[in-house]
Amino acid sequence: MHLIIGNKNYSSWSFRPWFALKVAGLHFEETVIPIGTDDFKERVSKLTGITKVPVLIDGDIVVWESLAILEYVAETRPDMRLWPAERAARAHARSVANEMHAGFSALRRHCPMNMARPVKARELPDAVMADVRRIDTLCQLCLGRFGGVGPFLYEQFSAADAMFAPVVSRFHTYAIEVSAPSRAYMNAIMELPAWQEWHRAALLETWVLPEDEVDWPLVVRNNESEIAQ
Repeated sequence: MHLIIGNKNYSSWSFRPWFALKVAGLHFEETVIPIGTDDFKERVSKLTGITKVPVLIDGDIVVWESLAILEYVAETRPDMRLWPAERAARAHARSVANEMHAGFSALRRHCPMNMARPVKARELPDAVMADVRRIDTLCQLCLGRFGGVGPFLYEQFSAADAMFAPVVSRFHTYAIEVSAPSRAYMNAIMELPAWQEWHRAALLETWVLPEDEVDWPLVVRNNESEIAQ
């Protein structure tokens, strides 16, 4: 399998399938094509026939969209157990994953994923806080009903956790307060070796997307440096 992804610092959609495949221990090739460059669409299209990322290539099969990739891998590699085995938990996990895929536009807009930005709070409008409360509620619901001994939403790591991963990053980066169970869940996700691998790579990237830099025209990084644009 070959996964085509965007910038690790910014591309939340790329992060989801990459994270799931890494945690599950599936070997795959990866190609990073930085979003925002003049030849981005051309380079992606030459490899995949699609003009956006992420895209998974498996032989002559091409799958795009994060959730579709997760579903494809779950179907072709059931041994990876990307969905809970129990039917009620599996149905719940799919509902939660789809809500995460389709919703929370205010949070996405005001708190773009930016792993290299220092942890720092910013004033957030009511619409964002409504998204935060809903996500916090979902997290507590999953952990309380299906989490068991945890630490993941459905006890064992699943596609739902992969769908939540960029939100974990957002909550952390923008110092957003959540409930104690949600914070413990966030910590467990960020402690995974796959998270640490992606995070290290994100910090090494030099590409800058102004629309994802909330401190623009300053690009503030974790090493406390500020780069004026």
